[in-house]
Amino acid sequence: MSDTVLVLPTVALRGVTILPGMVIHFEVSREKSIRAIEQAMVKDDRVFLVTQREISVMEPTLDDLYTIGTISVIKQVVRLPKGSLRILAEGQERAELLDFEEAEEMLQSKIEVLDTGELQPIDDVRSEAMLRNLKGLFSAYAGNGQNITRDLFLEILDIDSLDKLVDQICINIPVPWEKQQRLLGAADLQDRYEILCDLLANEAEIERIRAELKARVKARIDKNQKEYILREQLKEIREELGDDTVQSEIAQFKKKSDELKAPVEVKKTLRNEIRRFENVVGNPSESGVIRGYIETLLGLPWNRMSRDNRDLKKARQILENDHYGLEKVKERILEYLAVRLVTKKADAPILCLVGPPGTGKTSIAKSIAKALNKVFVRISLGGVRDEAEIRGHRRTYIGAMPGRIAEGLHHAGVRNPLMLLDEIDKTGSDYKGDISSALLEVLDPEENSHFSDHYVEVPIDLSEVLFIATANDVQNIPRPLLDRMELIEINSYTDNEKKHIAKEHLIPRQIEANGLRKGQLTITDDTLDEIISAYTKEAGVRSLERQIGHICRKTALKIQEQDLESVQVTRDNLKDFLGRGRYTINMANTRPEIGIVRGLAWTSVGGDTLEIEVNIMPGKGEFLLTGQLGDVMKESAQTGISYIRSIADRYSIQDSFFREHDIHIHIPEGAVPKDGPSAGITMATAMLSAITRTPVRSDLAMTGEITLRGRVLPIGGLKEKLLAARKAGIRTVLVPSGNKPDVLEMSEEITGGLEIIYVSQMEKVLKNALV
Repeated sequence: MSDTVLVLPTVALRGVTILPGMVIHFEVSREKSIRAIEQAMVKDDRVFLVTQREISVMEPTLDDLYTIGTISVIKQVVRLPKGSLRILAEGQERAELLDFEEAEEMLQSKIEVLDTGELQPIDDVRSEAMLRNLKGLFSAYAGNGQNITRDLFLEILDIDSLDKLVDQICINIPVPWEKQQRLLGAADLQDRYEILCDLLANEAEIERIRAELKARVKARIDKNQKEYILREQLKEIREELGDDTVQSEIAQFKKKSDELKAPVEVKKTLRNEIRRFENVVGNPSESGVIRGYIETLLGLPWNRMSRDNRDLKKARQILENDHYGLEKVKERILEYLAVRLVTKKADAPILCLVGPPGTGKTSIAKSIAKALNKVFVRISLGGVRDEAEIRGHRRTYIGAMPGRIAEGLHHAGVRNPLMLLDEIDKTGSDYKGDISSALLEVLDPEENSHFSDHYVEVPIDLSEVLFIATANDVQNIPRPLLDRMELIEINSYTDNEKKHIAKEHLIPRQIEANGLRKGQLTITDDTLDEIISAYTKEAGVRSLERQIGHICRKTALKIQEQDLESVQVTRDNLKDFLGRGRYTINMANTRPEIGIVRGLAWTSVGGDTLEIEVNIMPGKGEFLLTGQLGDVMKESAQTGISYIRSIADRYSIQDSFFREHDIHIHIPEGAVPKDGPSAGITMATAMLSAITRTPVRSDLAMTGEITLRGRVLPIGGLKEKLLAARKAGIRTVLVPSGNKPDVLEMSEEITGGLEIIYVSQMEKVLKNALV
């Protein structure tokens, strides 16, 4: 240490370290630093430059600065825009920062000049060895491409003094400021020498590794360029690269093509495509397209077939176990199997299961596949609008792929699967084509033996495929498409059928799905009846299964929390599981009333009853219809009033009555839209009852359309309507005579307890309805 203690203006540098002997430019912008420079220029141009430990600190304290800095002389000051200064300074001596002096406008430090002499003198031999070693390290460092000019290199190597050599190398090597600070902090020559040697050795090794990595990258790039050139030449790719993968792939394609059992046309196409694939190996984009096409042709089951179940008893047992009721569906499938057994070959029928949501159409198709031992493939058509989804894309398009029919066969692996076309009534059409038109060829037994997929391009035989379609509404299926299918209606389930389905299928399935064991949950029969009537309103059983699932989850919670062995659900505690009932049945009136008639309606969730109310008021002959009635029902009402006016004399109705009174027809639940051709006789009866002040039987309901001459026309959805009448406590139902065959096909479970009267004229309707 030296005894020289000075007080000098101080500048805290950020990201810069100045060594003694170094001439450097730097900029200052902080107010305190600018005032320190100005103060130094006023005195003797000397300033103490010390480096901050953290660059981000704006107002450094004593702890934020390194203890060793450099006393420097300011050579030049240039004012820059925005008030900052550019300084040219030369470092002179190392100094240690002792403390800050009191100065509010600038940093002013108390420093002690460091003695840079050797703590232990170095003898001449050791000094010479250190000199040579340092020159060797510097030569290695400069020889690795560092930014050292030749003149500077030669000048440094000519230095014979160890301390001067150390200082010159420290000043001229471009290293980060942190490493320069280490060199600055080493006041002793021996320490400075060791730090410098270590730094030069590390930098030389880093540069060597960097050069090695650069050479590897260059070699890899050169190799890729070489491969690119070689791939342009078919012969060179086989000789130079030795790429046997493509050749083995081609050989595998040829082998599979030879082993493939397929029509001659398919095998010929495959051979041509494999030959093309060989010739375009060097073109990745084209070879990828051809490879995909070859794999598609090889993957299609041209002549592979599965063995169908030939045991009628086993098939019947599977259908009976999987589904309760649905006798028509089961019989039709067994008929198909019986014909196939007798003739050894039969054209696969194209069935269409039509019914409300939740009636089990998709699960029936799965059971049919299981009964016939066929592979099941499901193709969802809901919302599909692009014709290419069915027929496939042309191979000229990027990303072309087969249509869903060909893809389904590919996944099935056999040419005789059961293919389910789900939601066929929800297809659409746009500028890309019409899905229903594309399905015409698929579902036509006369044409589908040579189905044309745009991607495959080779005719595909679909005659062995058992197609089953599902739909909710036949009206949404185009007539040409509907003509190609055999319709099987799956109507709403009766309460008894729902009860059996719940006991045999839904409850066991939900118990297993919710982790319960057999015997832990018991639901009584009368509880099931309550759930069906008060907590669900649907044609199928989806809501019923959800309610049973809710009970199972509540049961699992009770068993875990209360440590119960089992839980029994009864009518008394059902509210604890499902809350209060959501639905009530609009029961039959207790006494006959004037102008109120009970009608029957079909809805998407099954049948329902509705009361039609008519009021007669003095007025100007206006005819009012309320209750959100559709156009069909409005026209039925107009037809009904015209019929009544034509028979007014039979009921002693004055001609002036219709001019002097207003007739108001209302159907309750005004927020619910209503429409359909089955309320004509109901509205006509209600109007005549209100006009003649004659009550209508309260235990009677009716359905049917009316004509101007009073004829009663048949209607649809009769099963659901009769079920609704039974639930409401109706005893007598008036049904159009044209619907008599429908009633005769119904089971006793539906018609039991009902007196069904067939009507063909309004006279008979009025005779049975009016009291």
